[in-house]
Amino acid sequence: MSLRNTSLLVWLLIGMNGWCTGPGNHLQAQPIAQLHSPDRSLSLHVFLSPAGEIKYSIQKSGTNVIQPSVLGVMMKGHDFTQGLKLANISKPEHITDRYQTKNAKKSSIVYQARQLVMSFVNEEKRAMDIIFRLSNDGAAFRYAFPWVKSNETIVKEVSSFEFDSKTTAWLQPMSEAKTGYEHCHPSYEEHYLQNIAVGTASPLKSGWVYPALFKTNDIWVLITEAALDGTYCGTRLINDPAASVYSIGFADPREVFTGGGYLPQNNKPWLTPWRIITIGSLKTIAESTLGTDLAPAAALKDASFVKPGKASWSWINSKDDHITFDEQIKYIDYAHDMQWQYCLIDADWDTRIGYDKVAELSAYAKQKKVGLILWYNSAGDWNTIKYHPKNLLLTKEGREKEFGRLQAMGIKGIKIDFFGGDGQSMIQYYIDILNDAAKYKLLVNFHGATLPRGWQKTYPHLMTAEAIYGMEMVTFDQKAADKQANHCAMLPFTRNAFDPMDFTPMNLTGLTSSDCIRRTTPAFELALSVLFLSGIQHYAQAPEGMMQVPGEVKALLRMLPGNWDDVRFLDGYPGKYAVIARRSGNRWYIAGINGDNNEKKVILDITAFKKSKATLFSDGTGSELFSKAVLNAATQKKCDITLNPNSGFVMVLE
Repeated sequence: MSLRNTSLLVWLLIGMNGWCTGPGNHLQAQPIAQLHSPDRSLSLHVFLSPAGEIKYSIQKSGTNVIQPSVLGVMMKGHDFTQGLKLANISKPEHITDRYQTKNAKKSSIVYQARQLVMSFVNEEKRAMDIIFRLSNDGAAFRYAFPWVKSNETIVKEVSSFEFDSKTTAWLQPMSEAKTGYEHCHPSYEEHYLQNIAVGTASPLKSGWVYPALFKTNDIWVLITEAALDGTYCGTRLINDPAASVYSIGFADPREVFTGGGYLPQNNKPWLTPWRIITIGSLKTIAESTLGTDLAPAAALKDASFVKPGKASWSWINSKDDHITFDEQIKYIDYAHDMQWQYCLIDADWDTRIGYDKVAELSAYAKQKKVGLILWYNSAGDWNTIKYHPKNLLLTKEGREKEFGRLQAMGIKGIKIDFFGGDGQSMIQYYIDILNDAAKYKLLVNFHGATLPRGWQKTYPHLMTAEAIYGMEMVTFDQKAADKQANHCAMLPFTRNAFDPMDFTPMNLTGLTSSDCIRRTTPAFELALSVLFLSGIQHYAQAPEGMMQVPGEVKALLRMLPGNWDDVRFLDGYPGKYAVIARRSGNRWYIAGINGDNNEKKVILDITAFKKSKATLFSDGTGSELFSKAVLNAATQKKCDITLNPNSGFVMVLE
């Protein structure tokens, strides 16, 4: 839309007061603006009703994706949901952002979009700007309140996403606050409901977590948020079972830092988080970087200490009673032998080992070129968990004292567990931890935690976060083990689409501390080391089991990169199977898993990667864990791979 046409549209609209007539002279919402993506495949229309209600719709190549859906927020004392009038529309602007990352699908990313800013005023003449962006892979919008100077509170956001009634969804329920183990929920640890009818009620009655996946008119849509700062709560999707509309829901009032609030609050000019709608094919979803594209730029001046890698971890195998000095020596030696960069020491290390002996472990690990990561309990009084160190991170003074001590001991990172939800004050607590950890050059892993929502771009030392029903659940519950393959085949399209995920994958030889029976094959587990994205990948494989693994597979695990330069989606379907290629330097790694109970045939054109040699690792026969085949990558245009139920493969092209 040209500036001239935009100005004319504004003049016509103001002159008509936003009214138009439809059949029977009924007053209807008037289209007042449109925006196209750079390649013009996506289009957005904005409407204003006679009652002053704002709506938007999105089309993909002429097909409706988001039906007319409501926009606006309700502040305490200020209504921005109705009675609004258009004050101004900006000229559409081209946005380009280039950034580097060590913790995403790609190391070098270019984001391009078209942006439109629309300014509305309410009945008290207060302004609300809505910023829209359209990129080739999706849409985003956020609100701006430039007039805010004293404390204001948003009590409700009415932003919504209305779908065609035939839409289906793949959604994870949000758990209710203060439920679960020692009242530790919510922690984004539920199984996905898959291919459900749009409008299905959440079984836990607290809505649905991000990213939320939908299929409408054969177009895939993934909804999430980014640019979440300490002024806002983390949100979720809520819906009325009688309709196909999903709206923004706020955190439970109980999801707060002690004495803090749950509603968004600010006393300065205010930008709310981006609402992100990725739109396209499954290839679009699997390759998109919108979740980090819309996050603020990196805040670190010195990120030289941020080093991705892989880690050994004793707790997943030997649990609480083996957090001992000797056990950690064994796992440090294990990491050294596997050329992994880190070793994680879990809960109660402060009493079971002690600070002085951990300092000895740190010095020993340094000699082995291994960095130590230490576990902490985040908790104040928001749950009843007894694990420790506990209550050391609740104040800035306490954090700086503890982080300074860790830095002096040579500790490289911290794993902080059992957070209390998504209220505004709890989100501020996450950010306070990240800011203080950066000062002491500590890497961060959040567990029992919220979804990162692109924080890893703004805070590059946030290496990973759990926020998933992960491998530890497989060690506790046979039902979780039974569903693992299907669950893992969901994650590249949902939870792990944008944000690093500490699933703690790759159990090649069976669980050593559990009566649960692993249902996946060794090759399936190996594939997770490539398929899943995490700045530090904590492996669930015990050193005793690794002794059974063939040398060629161990060599692969030694050379696996800690971060990736590029990604290609090759094949897949949520919950059924996933085949994704990742590049590091000159090598491509292809990982595939079958999450279904039926055999799956995958056909790959590996000549497209322009390499000469392909090494395929798949399940072995008889007593062999793995089989290996070497292929001519220059001529293998049709490579047939048969995946048995719950199986997988890894291919290295060079």
